[in-house]
Order: sequence, then C-alpha cells, then structure tokens
Amino acid sequence: MFSALSDPTRRAIIAELAERDATVTELTAPLSISMPAVSRHLKVLERAALISRSRSGKWRASHLESAPLREAADWIDRYRRFWDSSLTRLDAHLAAVQAAGRATDRMVDDPRELE
Repeated sequence: MFSALSDPTRRAIIAELAERDATVTELTAPLSISMPAVSRHLKVLERAALISRSRSGKWRASHLESAPLREAADWIDRYRRFWDSSLTRLDAHLAAVQAAGRATDRMVDDPRELE
C-alpha cells in the first residue's frame, strides 16, 4: 500500500476518488498524462486494494476503498504517539541538562560561590 501511495500521480488520483467515483477519462482530465498511463496507475492502486473498479454498461468507474487507508492511518498514528512521547521525554532531559549546566556556570562565574 505504501509503495502504491509513494507516487504523486497515484496520490492525486486517490484525492480525486475521495471526492467521487470516476472513470479513467474523468481522472485523466486534471492530470498531464495519457489515459493508458492513468489506467496503469489504477491497476497499481487496485492491486494495493486502495480502489475497486466496477462496470456499468461501457463505463468502468473507480471507487476509493477507505478501509485500507484507515488501517494505515491507525498504524502511523501509533508510531506518531510513540515518537511524540519519546521526543517529549528527550526535550525534558535536554532542558534538565541545560539547567544543570547553567547552574554550574553560575557557580564558576560568581567567586563568592567558590569560598
């Protein structure tokens, strides 16, 4: 899934499909690539289970499958919370180290402190 989302064209297609279902022709209009190229991108997205495609007469519409994106967002969120917590602890540690360093500097700068 992340490999499929790594391409900016595929992310643009996903953004379009988040608004509405669309055909290859409709998806090609805002992009500066050919219809066959859009079709290839759609196949990648379909293999990643990010979209599904349905046929109605001669039209084949693509539909965003939001469940895989939700699962990916949940997975990323778990790691975001881990890193936020880790960075908060690191920030507190660095602040304590800096405060201790300033206290030591004040002791050396004030000769009365040395007596």
